[in-house]
Amino acid sequence: MIQVFGLTSIPRKGFPCAVDDVSFDAHSGRVTALLGAPGAGKTTALRLMLELQQGRGITYFRGRPLHRIPHPSREVGVLLGDVPGHPSRTVRGHLRMLCAAAGVTVRRADEIIEAVGLAALRDERLGTLSRGMDRRLGLACALLPDPHTLVLDEPTDGLSARETRWLYGMLHAHAAQGGTVLITTADPKEAARSADRVVTLEQSRLVADQDAGDFARTRLRPRVAVRSPHAPRLAALLTKEARGAQRSVEVVREGGNRLSVYGSSCADVGETAFRHGVLVHQLADEVGDMGPGATDTLLRQPVTVEEPQARGEMPHADVSQDADTAPPGPAPAAALVDEPHSAGAEPHSTHQACASRHAHAEPLARIQGDDGSSLPPPISPRPAPSPLRPLRYEIRRATGIGTGFLTAAAVLVVSALTAVLLARTGHTPQARLLAAWPRELPLPPAALGAGLLGALAFGDEFRHPALAADRGTVPRRLGLLAAKLFVATATALLLAFTTLGCDAEMLYIVYGRELTQVPADWISLSASWLGLVVGCAWAGVLAAGVFRSTTAGLAAVLAVPVAVVPLVQKVLVGSSVRTAAGFPLRLREVLMVQWPFGGERYLSALARVIAQPVGGALTLSLTALLCAYLLTTLRSRVR
Repeated sequence: MIQVFGLTSIPRKGFPCAVDDVSFDAHSGRVTALLGAPGAGKTTALRLMLELQQGRGITYFRGRPLHRIPHPSREVGVLLGDVPGHPSRTVRGHLRMLCAAAGVTVRRADEIIEAVGLAALRDERLGTLSRGMDRRLGLACALLPDPHTLVLDEPTDGLSARETRWLYGMLHAHAAQGGTVLITTADPKEAARSADRVVTLEQSRLVADQDAGDFARTRLRPRVAVRSPHAPRLAALLTKEARGAQRSVEVVREGGNRLSVYGSSCADVGETAFRHGVLVHQLADEVGDMGPGATDTLLRQPVTVEEPQARGEMPHADVSQDADTAPPGPAPAAALVDEPHSAGAEPHSTHQACASRHAHAEPLARIQGDDGSSLPPPISPRPAPSPLRPLRYEIRRATGIGTGFLTAAAVLVVSALTAVLLARTGHTPQARLLAAWPRELPLPPAALGAGLLGALAFGDEFRHPALAADRGTVPRRLGLLAAKLFVATATALLLAFTTLGCDAEMLYIVYGRELTQVPADWISLSASWLGLVVGCAWAGVLAAGVFRSTTAGLAAVLAVPVAVVPLVQKVLVGSSVRTAAGFPLRLREVLMVQWPFGGERYLSALARVIAQPVGGALTLSLTALLCAYLLTTLRSRVR
């Protein structure tokens, strides 16, 4: 269950609290609706519960706050707003990527796709999904790790009546299996017919916490909707009879041929119309509004009055949908009268229908939606935590869209053309020619491409945060950072070798073998080249993780040769009184370590690379960015 104690948001200057001392419980096995008009504080309350926003109060999920749960995604499934997925990723690819992050097998993705009815759309791009399919995908993402609790913000916003019924069928199926479901809605009728308990917020404060039946009886206003071509005459007759019988009946003209009758029933209105020969096209028990600011959507129990039969019997009320307003598919159980009743019988009121549904609903109705979709099987046993989970996630994230492949292809083309043009003009050293690095550019195309791919590794996370419950937040975990650095390193190395090969092949095709000769000091040049490309990739990853933007990550890559290298050159230029000659030998003496396989030579080569302006600038930049990332990580954990 969910236990909420004293949730209070921090007010902005000049504005009151969005949530003020809200406390309630959401029990297991039930669907709880957090009801309120727009601006009442529903979304803010969820953000405070999920620790996405600073404030006072505490929320317990089965006795533990969220930050004390080792694997929060396995305890709480969250959907706030639209599904935060890359629009170019397929439905199946998106769920398989989340499977890697949650530590479940990829088979779970196919089970979820079948359960939510997306089997025919598994290869569709996320950007092409309709609103209803997006909601199905959002529910699939929330159910993927098999959580006990579901927290959904406005899950039916923009859905059709049929899709809304399907969604609530799935939520009730989850609750029937012992789960806890908390949703928000601004529609009191929807809360009354679809939830088991309704928690009402008004102006940031809790005003009611009731069962759905009590809520419908005490806070909703029932009425009878009438449609007749003789509406004015019928209104006058109803008012006259109510005055004669000394009953409190209010008749309101809704415009056109519609009436709203408060304080009466379908049976009474139908009898009055029959006695006076007034043609009635529709009678419907409806739940009206809660007062000012409530929505106008109606919960209808349509009743059609037929012509009297030849035997002279009273007209019967047949259950049917209004042809003008009926949505496709079966109607919700709470909106239909179970069997026809005569005009003299007492009709079912809306709150009675809601109470009856909650008291006598069949268990099967909670297990399956109206289209027969059922929940996926539970995950048992749970897989053991694996250090390869972040790596699997990052590989599927990077390969699930075409951005990386297109970027690599563009780098190869630009690098090959640049090498050909440099060879044509001449006066370019062999090393720079093979790397396609003109002196006028701060970095070669391969290094820029590696930096861009590195920046995209975190930039896409903040733009489409699939791992986060809310947009703009990405979990700062060192395992995720290590996986991104590893994948960025492998990508950069592959791009560096491929670029050299393509440049050499293009130079050979255009100008012959003369320009493709390997330099004598190719080992040190290769080490410098690989270090440059990998360093740019790391700079992009770390800068995008610190500044939360792909553009900022690429700007940090360009800042190294433009700003940091000249600074390092100024420091290194000038006479030096002392040198670091013999540094590896003295380090071995201090650490009492015997370097195997001539390790002194490799350490000396590494020191020489770092001593170069570009190498020193990259080392300095990477150190600063890594420290900044660790500092922000620790700061977020302390918060």
